Amino acid sequence: MIHILENETTFHLQTTSTSLIFHMMESGHPLCLYWGKRVEDEAFSYIVKEIKKASYLSSTDGNPKLRLEQYPLLYPAYGNPDLRTPAFMFRYKDGSRITDLRYTGYQIYRGSRKLEGYPTCMDETAERLEIRLEDRAGRVVVTLSFTVFMVQDVITESVAVSNSAESELWIEKLMSGCVSFLDDQYECMTLTGAWGRECHVGREMIRQGLFVLDSKRGASGHGQNPFIALVEPGTNETHGNVYAMNLVYSGSFEADVEVDMHQNTRMMMGLNSFDFGWKLEGKDIFFSPEVVLLHSGEGLGEMSRRFHRFYRDCLMPKRFAHVCRPVLINNWEATYFSFDRPMLLSLAEEAAHLGIELFVLDDGWFGHRDRDDSSLGDWTAYEKKLGGSIAALAKEINAKGLKFGLWFEPEMVSPDSSLYRNHPDWIIRVPAHEPQCARNQYVLDLSRREVQDYIIDSLDRVFGSAHIEYVKWDMNRNLTDIGSVVLPADRQKEVPHRYILGLYRIMEELTGKHPEILFEGCAGGGGRFDPGMLYYMPQIWTSDDTDAIERLEIQRGTSMIYPGISMGCHVSASPNHQTGRMTGLHTRGVVAMAGNLGYELNLLALEKADKQEVQIQIAHYKTIRDTVQNGCLYRLKYTVQEYAWMYVSEDKRQVVVSYVQVLTRGNTVPKRLKLAGLEPDSRYRIAGTDIRMSGGALCQIGLALEWPTGDFFASQWVLNAEPL
Repeated sequence: MIHILENETTFHLQTTSTSLIFHMMESGHPLCLYWGKRVEDEAFSYIVKEIKKASYLSSTDGNPKLRLEQYPLLYPAYGNPDLRTPAFMFRYKDGSRITDLRYTGYQIYRGSRKLEGYPTCMDETAERLEIRLEDRAGRVVVTLSFTVFMVQDVITESVAVSNSAESELWIEKLMSGCVSFLDDQYECMTLTGAWGRECHVGREMIRQGLFVLDSKRGASGHGQNPFIALVEPGTNETHGNVYAMNLVYSGSFEADVEVDMHQNTRMMMGLNSFDFGWKLEGKDIFFSPEVVLLHSGEGLGEMSRRFHRFYRDCLMPKRFAHVCRPVLINNWEATYFSFDRPMLLSLAEEAAHLGIELFVLDDGWFGHRDRDDSSLGDWTAYEKKLGGSIAALAKEINAKGLKFGLWFEPEMVSPDSSLYRNHPDWIIRVPAHEPQCARNQYVLDLSRREVQDYIIDSLDRVFGSAHIEYVKWDMNRNLTDIGSVVLPADRQKEVPHRYILGLYRIMEELTGKHPEILFEGCAGGGGRFDPGMLYYMPQIWTSDDTDAIERLEIQRGTSMIYPGISMGCHVSASPNHQTGRMTGLHTRGVVAMAGNLGYELNLLALEKADKQEVQIQIAHYKTIRDTVQNGCLYRLKYTVQEYAWMYVSEDKRQVVVSYVQVLTRGNTVPKRLKLAGLEPDSRYRIAGTDIRMSGGALCQIGLALEWPTGDFFASQWVLNAEPL
């Protein structure tokens, strides 16, 4: 809901529980007055009048009272008397870099708008406010676009830059969103890590100066997820204010939090200015990606549930957003490159017998690929190895009652490939330097239309040649040697962004031609787990680290933003291939049931008892799958020693509670686990027992924990609501 107040100088954006308020000063400078819990007043300009002025500040427009450095500017410029970090920087043909934006008008529209070339959060019931800012020299127009998703309790922002002049300008920095606070008492929350330990939660108190979270890798990255939040000290899962940003983009990004010398805070997020530039010709328009703005006044748990609902409802493909995912077997850790047709069919037959629904053939099925040093880019079946065509193999696997899926790494090319021999100029490189070959592969230059077309045509032929219902789309190295042999010198800094736009075009084409295929994103695990990819790939491989104990923190952090239905979680072998840890099959299963359950081990090598346990796990998961994938998540406990979480179905009829104790401790008595999110007067029966408890008792008194029988001990309870 968008309200225009005080003679059209104040804009009040309201969701179910949030208010975001802007005010246009008489000078034309837009301010961000408030973001937080919903308020209902009709006037807010008093906030501006009551801002106290500090000393040693520069004035604007010859007005000694107009000191921009003291104000919560909505979209601050470079080079004006506000001497904090700007939200944008433009360079003009004459070399000047001053842009003086002033408010000139607004428009309100019904429904969200698809951003040209980008994934976009969409809902026809949303409202959109566009605030128009113009440079006083008449050279550029900047339009701030805010979309209000009332039901989902979310606001998004994007920015459009229109070159009003005949001559070109260069965009050197462009944030998608900027909010300001008139205090500095916050902790900064991030999701950081590395390959194999993605999305670990970090929190630290902000202080005077600039904090930057960014990725320079050409992808959102294993190290930093494109998410940042300011939280009040003491905020936990159920209490406290959270102000979160999540960028709907899959490339290099930047998030800044700056505390100035007068205890004001500025938070913004957008394209990474480190290696970004864009030449904007006269009369052209450039759009920023969208940033999601989400405030929760009820702690981190409510923040997560709103993100989850919003992405299911407004971002992920409608065909898959709420549809339960199949239980899959991926052959990678079972066989690596060493497989043939009989082995694959035997693995598929055993999988079907155990209740698995989807067979995924991973790396090694194409070209002449028996190792990782050849054939990327040659997307034709390795028929000698497969014993025939992909179509024939898919047909045989389908006959066993399984869906069929394939692994691809379309953005890369091997030096030993027909594609590279025919088109060595198609890679990202700088001509004066020998390109770096990492992981025995180069990165294709997706900024080029002919390269995009090749990928589209190659994969389209494979998709159309067989009954393929799932594709795992991998990306195993980041961008280096950044340059394009076809772009002119003054456009070379556009390459990383053009790469992502090219990737989005490829995905737009392929998902449009093959809407029946479930795409799972992967970038060496969670190296590109971001909202941009969720728009096309409603399931993403959470991490290459399949160790159940390592996954506890990885999946906890990922769940802060992304719903369970989007998280690929597999049971793998013990000892684990990444860490060497020995973990029981039951615990591995409980941890993998936090998202989309799959298996990544050699089923043929399992003992009979383990096969029976896998069969029981799968049958059990199918009874709770809808609750896990479409329900509401509550994180109950997360310490070094204990992790507990629960899902509640939409209708609140089923509850799935999971608990893991990492290490057993001597002479320690198990306590009780308090639940959350249940109706106090509803009664629940614990499946497999005659125990019945009220929702109030379960939340206030809790479930009795079991005695652990060893390290890495797991329990799981299913509770079903009884008729009133």
